[in-house]
Amino acid sequence: MEVQERGGNDARGLSRRELLKRAGIVGVAAAVPVTAAASAAAPAPEREALMSFTARESETVEALTDRLIPSDATGPGAAEARVARYIDRALDGELAASRPAYTAGLQALDAWSRTRFGAAFAALPAVQRDAVLTDLERNVATGFTPDSRTFFDLVREHALQGMFGDPYHGGNASFIGWDLIGFPGVKLSFTAAEQQVDVTVAPAHKSTVDYPLFSGARGGGHVH
Repeated sequence: MEVQERGGNDARGLSRRELLKRAGIVGVAAAVPVTAAASAAAPAPEREALMSFTARESETVEALTDRLIPSDATGPGAAEARVARYIDRALDGELAASRPAYTAGLQALDAWSRTRFGAAFAALPAVQRDAVLTDLERNVATGFTPDSRTFFDLVREHALQGMFGDPYHGGNASFIGWDLIGFPGVKLSFTAAEQQVDVTVAPAHKSTVDYPLFSGARGGGHVH
């Protein structure tokens, strides 16, 4: 699987930054120099009421997205950004059409994990989780409809949305994703100094709905 082991580069795969580049995410911050992310992971967030997943499904999705975008020396990852929360809420809204795919895919994921290592996915150590996800990405895991790579790509796409989308939707908590890639957040204007070459723009840490222009129709306020 093209991910990085927690705490360092995996010689078998790509660094997390290279993964994000392949996904086109770094392009979001193309006009802004990439800044250093926080060096330490944030404390584990408290659990909230689920909107779509069962408790077991949520645990599996948290484990899955944690390996897709792990916390490491460059900064916090999917767990701290609340990516699983984003997916849970989106499946109860805009991504509702994908809910059956998650139901079937998560069941197949656990079944394949038991076949490979004798335990459900969330119960596996990180190295074995990565091995299972490698099987999905390479499309060799069985029991998925239509196939394992389709499910892998679906979750990966939603994980990236939750990591780098507007915090209003439940992910990118505390602007972790935007800070990781050096995106300053939503700003309605930039000073002349901020428009100069090689100038680092201070993070605005503003969601779209933090501005009155947009907040009225959507309730206002980003999600922490």
